[in-house]
Amino acid sequence: AQPFLQRGDGPIVLVLAPTRELAVQIQEESNRFGKSSQIKNTCCYGGVPRAPQQKDLRDGVEIVIATPGRLIDFLGSGDTNLKRVTYLVLDEADRMLDMGFEPQVRKICSQVRPDRQTLMWSATWPKDVQKLARDICREDPVHINVGANELRTAHTIRQFVEVVQESDKRSRLRRLLEKVMDGSKILIFCETKRGGDELTREMRTDGFPALCIHGEKKQEERDWVMKEFKEGKNPILVATDLASRGLDVKDPLHSDLP
Repeated sequence: AQPFLQRGDGPIVLVLAPTRELAVQIQEESNRFGKSSQIKNTCCYGGVPRAPQQKDLRDGVEIVIATPGRLIDFLGSGDTNLKRVTYLVLDEADRMLDMGFEPQVRKICSQVRPDRQTLMWSATWPKDVQKLARDICREDPVHINVGANELRTAHTIRQFVEVVQESDKRSRLRRLLEKVMDGSKILIFCETKRGGDELTREMRTDGFPALCIHGEKKQEERDWVMKEFKEGKNPILVATDLASRGLDVKDPLHSDLP
């Protein structure tokens, strides 16, 4: 059994996630399971003030959910340590590598005790992810594969491509939205942040309840946009690939070629 935490102790459970949005979603689930116990958690990510997260770490929490960059920051400043971590989770490991976080992930894992239990989740299984798994997991880890070993497009997915002139995209999108809007959520992907902002302004001018999210938005605004979208108050979300994972939307649209 784990002894009770003391002020200044590091966490027992560490969950690494690639994005702030995913980290917040994980914390929401952690809150659900921990509310009936005395197990505390905190969520550490960039784009917001450090002080509240810093206080949680110094006071002591059993579970830390963090993005790699912000956690490295707190480790460097001595606000926490990983000496007590016996349960390490890497969520969406492939995306963390795609985003260039491999050096930070490896540095963090090197500070966790070797007798830990490690869980690593990945939607894809490329060679770099396989190497990371071999390096950070214990010898002979259990590999659980859901679905086929090779990536395949699901046969139940139907995809439609419409080729239109750039000048006709707005009117065509408007007609499509008028056809498919039935109260459910709609997710529209754009290639660039600027394109997402412009499309959102045009859609709101046309009377559609649309909001936009991308990496240059302040964290407070991103949190508010996601709350409005999830609650259905603004059921159209225009996004860059920042929202490519973690959202359950039936029929996503691509304003630009993905």
